[in-house]
Amino acid sequence: MAALDGVGWTLTVVLGAVFLGLQAWIVAGVSRRVLGVPVGWPRSIAVGLLMSLGLSFVVRYLFRAAYVQDGTQLQVSPAVALMFAALALIWVFALGVALLMVLEITFPTGTLPSPVRLFTGWKTRRSHSARYFQVMRIAVRHGLLAQARGLNRRHAEAREDQTARALREALNEAGVTFVKLGQMLSTRRDLLSEPYIRELSHLQTQATPEPWPVMEAALAESLGLPPQEAFASIDHEPLASASVAQVHRATLHDGTRVVVKVQRPSALKQVERDRAIVVQIAGWLERSAPWARRLGVSTLAHGFSESLGEELNYRVEAENMLAIESSLRDFDVTVPRVHSEFSGPRLLVMDELDGQPVGSAGAALQQWGPERRRELAGELLGATLHQISGDGVFHADLHPGNIFITREGGLALLDFGAVGRLDPASQQSLNMLLFSIDKNDNQLATDALLGLLDRPEDFDERGFERSLGQLLVRYRNGFGGHGGSEMFTALFALIVRHGFSVPPQVAAALRALGALEGTLGLIDPALNVVAAAREAGRKIIGAQFTPGTLKDELEIRAMQLLPTLREWPRRLNKITEDIERGRLSVNVRVLAHPADRGFLNRLVQQVVVALLAGAATLAAIILITTDTGPFITENVRTHAFFGYVLLFMGFILALRSVVLVFQRDRDDEHDRGGNH
Repeated sequence: MAALDGVGWTLTVVLGAVFLGLQAWIVAGVSRRVLGVPVGWPRSIAVGLLMSLGLSFVVRYLFRAAYVQDGTQLQVSPAVALMFAALALIWVFALGVALLMVLEITFPTGTLPSPVRLFTGWKTRRSHSARYFQVMRIAVRHGLLAQARGLNRRHAEAREDQTARALREALNEAGVTFVKLGQMLSTRRDLLSEPYIRELSHLQTQATPEPWPVMEAALAESLGLPPQEAFASIDHEPLASASVAQVHRATLHDGTRVVVKVQRPSALKQVERDRAIVVQIAGWLERSAPWARRLGVSTLAHGFSESLGEELNYRVEAENMLAIESSLRDFDVTVPRVHSEFSGPRLLVMDELDGQPVGSAGAALQQWGPERRRELAGELLGATLHQISGDGVFHADLHPGNIFITREGGLALLDFGAVGRLDPASQQSLNMLLFSIDKNDNQLATDALLGLLDRPEDFDERGFERSLGQLLVRYRNGFGGHGGSEMFTALFALIVRHGFSVPPQVAAALRALGALEGTLGLIDPALNVVAAAREAGRKIIGAQFTPGTLKDELEIRAMQLLPTLREWPRRLNKITEDIERGRLSVNVRVLAHPADRGFLNRLVQQVVVALLAGAATLAAIILITTDTGPFITENVRTHAFFGYVLLFMGFILALRSVVLVFQRDRDDEHDRGGNH
């Protein structure tokens, strides 16, 4: 008998739990519908469970209070008791919906980990949080958080220099990922002012070398076999050491001298963690700082994260080398051969270049005459312009350390982690820009830049055209030395002043040209960069106007026009017929864009809900405070009872209106982020 009682009690508990869970699920669904926003189910069910428990206690309390002390007779009629119970129930429900609204406003759906993630991967989250707070402490120590809201405002020169220096020091202290972020930002003259560009350009990624046993283990893991089976010999002392990888000299068994680029064992894990932190900090900045929303730092952070992920995969770098080698087949510029049988995602083996980088080849360059140095500089400039505006695949980091002067007196390229790609339309616009500079045509140059860059809102095309014409006249005859740099800086300043947004790949092309100017100056200080660029651009454009290329271009345009030409007679006949019979009309659709209709719909919905909430609340107050009308009980009038019901409706509508405001702000923020 006791066993049966135990089974019955267990069954009762299970059925009660199931009923309570079903009730919580129903209440959660109704709450989501009432708020009118996609609130997450876990928090909705949790609040629904609280509401269900609250409803149970309130109902029990009300029915106990409705009976006289001996518990045998109701003090009021059953209908009145049910009315007050229903009123209490809806207000418990209203308080639960209010709690759900507060949770949604404070912690929007998606910002907290799911229950599954909450109980799994806690070690990873702990490591991520520790690293995040470490980075934030570095920022606080350098005084950056206090200036975060105004980091992009125009300070006095001394204040801006101080902030830029603090930013460089903080990024350098935070580690390799943040150093690379600073290096990327140092190329975005369209986003940052000159003091920031100058300071961030000094960031370097040199690091203390790892002991050889550590790198030997990493090398063996990437090779899939002991290093001595792949190499006849390998230097234990690194040729170069950065935070992500080390480079060692080696010799293959056939006698080929190679260099081995090995990724540090901890680099991938560290960079992956820091990439997520960069995106997290960018999201915080975009939510809290107007300048960050204006620049779209979250979009920039995601783009940086993707590009850094590619840079960590050496298979991508090997593919980049093959693409650059193909684009330079008509130029005397060497690209090292990749030994793909030994290379992999974390290992790159390539031929060793016999020479030295331009930055340290001053003595070798001095041995050659001016004519040879001019030929080398011209060859390098022509090859770069051909890559950018001819093939569309180009080396995006042409600083003096990545360009080699070989022992035979030729040119070679190194470090293909940063390779840009321009689409055909951008290539054509860049060619038009070179041609317009050569012909001193500011109208054509304006059209080329409009095709190359993202057109700003409220663009003053006439004013921009005049400013660009003045710039072309100023540099029409070209200058040696720093003349090219001045022209490049002036053009960038003009672009930024008129509000243009520079696409990342176009910025990479301009960065490559900017870095190339300094390298060309080291090879041939007497080189007239502007004149040489005009000459190289003239050759590229001339090659595109051969009979064969013109024929191909005409065929492409004819194929594009063919569908329109086929339909044109019928359309022309219909237009003339409509004109003859007086049926020609023009239809203009107001708010044709879905985003405009959505904005107006949300605005009208928000206004209507707010008006209804206000009207219901005002009417409820009038009913509650009135002294007329029949009594339901000794102390409660009918008007007051229905006033509390109406107040519930106003309260719910007010909650929905508040949630709509915050939901609209988040949608607008998301739209702004997507437009950058």
